[in-house]
Amino acid sequence: MTTLFIADLHLSDQRPAITDLFITFLKNEARQARALYILGDLFEAWLGDDCILPHYQTVIAQLKQLTDSNIPVYILHGNRDFLIGKQFCMLSGCQLLDENTVITIDGQRYLIMHGDALCTDDVKYQQFRSMVRNPEWQKQLLEKTPAERIALAKQYREISQSETAEKASDIMDVNQAEVEKVMHAANITTLIHGHTHRPDIHKFELDGKDAQRIVLGDWYEKGSVLKLNNNTFDLQVVT
Repeated sequence: MTTLFIADLHLSDQRPAITDLFITFLKNEARQARALYILGDLFEAWLGDDCILPHYQTVIAQLKQLTDSNIPVYILHGNRDFLIGKQFCMLSGCQLLDENTVITIDGQRYLIMHGDALCTDDVKYQQFRSMVRNPEWQKQLLEKTPAERIALAKQYREISQSETAEKASDIMDVNQAEVEKVMHAANITTLIHGHTHRPDIHKFELDGKDAQRIVLGDWYEKGSVLKLNNNTFDLQVVT
């Protein structure tokens, strides 16, 4: 059976067509899969399990229908939905995995990540990432009212858009030395991640062995899915 990997859907009420595309994907292709892995940024913004935006309710219900049909769904935190927690998992049936998780499928080991931690050349972003991933910072954020969180998320988004427009493209991509470092530490030769929105399969040599880094595409104008079947990868577009 086929294992599916997706990332960077950035679901929001601003792009209902993409939400519809994802729901169709869950009702059809995902129902035939062995498992579905969502490698971060399923949502444009997740402001806490106690502040679920109305547009997300249908998505959560469809995920629950999928997991209730005995199709396991695994999810990683992204840089937009790092506040996903136990309540979301209970409502959706998804299983939350740690960053840098090694999975084994048909005897082969693969490292999965969201991917933003690999972009070490973007020093300013890494500083921001360290701040928002700090448990104390998250605790203080969750103590704010939903309205305050929504306003803060909007403020951070505007700052991010402004700063991104001024950054060189290569700075926002992964650092190859960091890629090799995490792959070496995990003792694997295949890394799968999202975040950069640059779908591709990169081949290189690591510790004298053939290695590959597979980058998932985003779901802004169309979908992107990586299919694994019989130890063979196929990166496809979802329409």
